[in-house]
Amino acid sequence: MDWLKLGYAVLVIALIIFIFPAVRHWQKNSPKAKQGDWQAFLFPIGLIALLVVGLMWVVGR
Repeated sequence: MDWLKLGYAVLVIALIIFIFPAVRHWQKNSPKAKQGDWQAFLFPIGLIALLVVGLMWVVGR
């Protein structure tokens, strides 16, 4: 077995072991969604999508 693959496997397993308790803590103590949070998220994403479509349109001409 290649030592690099073994090293990657050990790193992935260690990452899973150490990150799992933190993720559980984040899920329990995360802020709850309020009215208007989705709109505040979707507005900048929509602007970015329009920018990308506009750039594609300009380049494609």
